[in-house]
Amino acid sequence: MGNSVQSTQAIKTVLIVGGGTAGWMAAAVFAKTLGEKVSIRLIESEEIGTVGVGEATIPQIHHINKFLGFDENDFIKNTQASFKLGIQFNGWTRPDDSYLHAFGDIGRPLGLVPFHHYWLRARASGDKSSLWDFSINTAAAMQNRFARMERVGSSRLTGVKYAFHFDAGLYAQYLRRFAEAHGVQRSEGKIVDVALDGETGFIKTVQMTNGEEIAADFFIDCSGFRGLLIEGALKAGYEDWTRWLPCDRAVAVQCEHGDAFRPYTQATAQRAGWQWRIPLQHRVGNGHVYCSQFVSDEDAKDVLLQNIEGKALAEPRIIRFTTGMRKRMWVKNCVTLGLASGFMEPLESTSIHMIQSAVSRVVSMFPDKSFDPTLIDEFNRQSRFEFERVRDFLILHYHANEHDDAGFWSACRDMSVPDALTAKIDLFRASGRIYREHEELFTETGWLQVMLGQRIMPAGYHPVADALAERDLSGFLSDMRALIARATASMPSHEAFIDNQCKAPVH
Repeated sequence: MGNSVQSTQAIKTVLIVGGGTAGWMAAAVFAKTLGEKVSIRLIESEEIGTVGVGEATIPQIHHINKFLGFDENDFIKNTQASFKLGIQFNGWTRPDDSYLHAFGDIGRPLGLVPFHHYWLRARASGDKSSLWDFSINTAAAMQNRFARMERVGSSRLTGVKYAFHFDAGLYAQYLRRFAEAHGVQRSEGKIVDVALDGETGFIKTVQMTNGEEIAADFFIDCSGFRGLLIEGALKAGYEDWTRWLPCDRAVAVQCEHGDAFRPYTQATAQRAGWQWRIPLQHRVGNGHVYCSQFVSDEDAKDVLLQNIEGKALAEPRIIRFTTGMRKRMWVKNCVTLGLASGFMEPLESTSIHMIQSAVSRVVSMFPDKSFDPTLIDEFNRQSRFEFERVRDFLILHYHANEHDDAGFWSACRDMSVPDALTAKIDLFRASGRIYREHEELFTETGWLQVMLGQRIMPAGYHPVADALAERDLSGFLSDMRALIARATASMPSHEAFIDNQCKAPVH
């Protein structure tokens, strides 16, 4: 008896509206997870371009690539990828400042006390070392070296943690090949109408330009900023965060290589925003994210073109956005992913991760046809928590600045920020302590690097750090530096590593 109830309520058809990274990642993961009992169809239109600027990732990308069974070198060759050890922030606090938000651990804890408290104690006694002297990722990045390395030598120090820079369009194609090989059907075309059920308000069908009506049990909206289903049909509402993240435009252009092949992303502060540089194997991605209140589109484009290293490969294009999130990511029988769910500028390369995280959340909370409201509420609660914590981390970069020019940066410094962020900054400033809440994306090490990088210095450190004898502390730190230096010296250059292991074929 139980089985028949189950089977009548089970979702049989999923329709994904929109391709790009969001649509094809959802298609690939659903195809692998849901098996043959659920038919998955994706609609996209060649005429509607994807934004596709998200070319940098964070280490969590490994989870999805591994889950889908991708061979890493093959994936790299097919997406023109390079390796990413972190993000270098230039001129964010003061014009000449530069620091790295490096992936991976920094130092290693002693007992229950995080490493940075021992470093803070040493500094208080006159030690001149930088926190980043204890990061293998930073050492490798600053020498443009790379290797896959689980551990530093035979020590207890964790090794290199990395992500990728890749061509988002090629990654979507790579995911598409996987999804189609696993039974996902793709339809070309545009949607002209969405029909709702008169009684329940659920989406019943979407109508295509050619007149075809497509029904499904569950709809996934990956239609980009427009939010065709979630907003157009279901009126989920949008929460605008421009008061904290005032940049509202980006101008992007790709160029030829003309500089070092760096294994990290660069984010360089400009007068009314910042500029990214993302090196791929075949080209470099560049973009200028800015606030239109403080700079015109024309001037923003000029700033971008004056600060690229090689010949531009296309006409720069302007992308307008409103930072924020959909008030509800899941409404009735529709979930939204990617740009349709909200947008935060690519400052910490979170866009692709937010898609990945939402897709795994959909799988973990996969509904039946009753679409239980308590499940939907929990999905929306977790999604909001993730978005808000990422938002606060991005605000920190802007807010903690010491630029003395009136204008954009002063406005960012003077704005009031969310309470959770204020509490985090105050706690760190007073005691050097950082706590990660629940499943928030950025680790204590991430917050630590950005706080110190933005010149927020703690007044104190953990008292337990004083238990170590002076001589032992000094040995602990110098041994670690020596281990990192030795391990880094053994690595090939970033370019040599790619040439040797995973170079994309030249077309």
